[in-house]
Amino acid sequence: MVLATLGIAALTAVQPVPVPLGQGGIAHAQEGPQSLADLSDRLIDSVVNISTSQRVSGGERNVPRPRLPEGSPFQEFFDEFFDSLPDGEGPGRGERSVQSLGSGFVIDAEEGIIVTNNHVIADADEVVANFNDGSSITAEIIGTDPKTDLAVLKIDPSENPDMQAVPLGDSEAMRVGDWVLAIGNPFGLGGSVSVGIVSAFGRDINSGPYDNFIQTDAAINRGNSGGPLFNMNGEVIGINTAIISPSGGSIGIGFAIPTDLAIGVIEQLREFGETRRGWLGVRIQQVTDDIAESLGMDQTMGALVAGVIEGGPVDDGSIEPGDVIITFDGKPVETMRELPRIVAESPVGKEVDVVVLRDGEEQTVQVTLGRLEDGEQLALTAEPAGEDGGEAVETVELFGMTLAELGDAQREQFGISDEVSGGVVVTAVEEGSAAANRGVAAGDVIVEIAQESVSTPADVEEAITALQESDRRNALLMLAGTDGALRFVTIRID
Repeated sequence: MVLATLGIAALTAVQPVPVPLGQGGIAHAQEGPQSLADLSDRLIDSVVNISTSQRVSGGERNVPRPRLPEGSPFQEFFDEFFDSLPDGEGPGRGERSVQSLGSGFVIDAEEGIIVTNNHVIADADEVVANFNDGSSITAEIIGTDPKTDLAVLKIDPSENPDMQAVPLGDSEAMRVGDWVLAIGNPFGLGGSVSVGIVSAFGRDINSGPYDNFIQTDAAINRGNSGGPLFNMNGEVIGINTAIISPSGGSIGIGFAIPTDLAIGVIEQLREFGETRRGWLGVRIQQVTDDIAESLGMDQTMGALVAGVIEGGPVDDGSIEPGDVIITFDGKPVETMRELPRIVAESPVGKEVDVVVLRDGEEQTVQVTLGRLEDGEQLALTAEPAGEDGGEAVETVELFGMTLAELGDAQREQFGISDEVSGGVVVTAVEEGSAAANRGVAAGDVIVEIAQESVSTPADVEEAITALQESDRRNALLMLAGTDGALRFVTIRID
């Protein structure tokens, strides 16, 4: 299976068609729209073909002169030909121009604002918007956002005073099965219209941190990237971005960025030329069924805080490793991947209420958000260093793990960073054991069990015994990797 970024065109709305009754009063399947001609005619002039060019150097792609078998009478002819070429000419030599094609659409005719995909115009030296009437206007890139694959362009509106803008609609108002219309530039063929339905919502195709795509079966192909996906009222409810295809052509699985995610990004790019996202300053991981059970949660939900970034907005202890964030600024956090998107859409500097589950109790803390773009480098920094542990004085075997105190010898043996300030080091893991099945490896350091710190193997044994006496089936372990990165795992103990 191949995932290709290539976008799609706009979708339009249609009037409902009565459902005829067949023999016995059984309803037949609803027919599709009888015609989208009027809607397409109204929208197509607002959709543009985006062509880009880029000057690239031949560099390492230079084609070497061919070498024939030794003694070949033709070798001298090849040598003479290549030696006679001026510098920078010949196959693969010097600079050359590379063109690419995509789609876009006008959202503000008075200002000449066009929206497209970032990957359509990335690294371009020149961007041209080609309108349906045949006019071509050079466009300026005023802002890009690789995380959501969006870009905003600007053209001189006086060069096309008749251009029309299309409105941005409410993607959250759409339902699976609603008709949609796509208009774009597939394979460089110019304004093409296709129709389909919304197939699904909330698709994560691992293209970025905020994936929440609309899936559609409207035919989209290479060159449709950046084009609009319309509802039947002629409103843009998605920006076509990618398809799944083993051949590069449409097989009826396409993805569009929902406008409810795109609108805030577009506004920031227009105003600032860059994004300004909220930042909480935590590292998170998924809450699994085992983790939820070990924490005494009634349901599996939220985002488990695996670490707090030094210097971040919650480095004051307001949020701690082991907390489960279940509500952010009044919005429930159903899954881990929802939290980064919700936080990013919040204004920088806003004070928000965050509900966390800590030690089995819900607590509400107030947090003032930082700016993600300012904190991205901090997010790469490990946790602060503490005092080194002492030399190993005891070892125990537990659930397939051999455990020892963390000391200088263990740090040197496993390459454990000084950022890991304490805990119990795993010196060996038995193949096929409960620990091995959960990804625990030699060199990992157990920092906490059931949100209680441990510093010796005896502490680990005592913590496990206490959980077993409380009829717990799983133990929640906070582990530090050799580089200091924290994560949580659960190990079956019943």
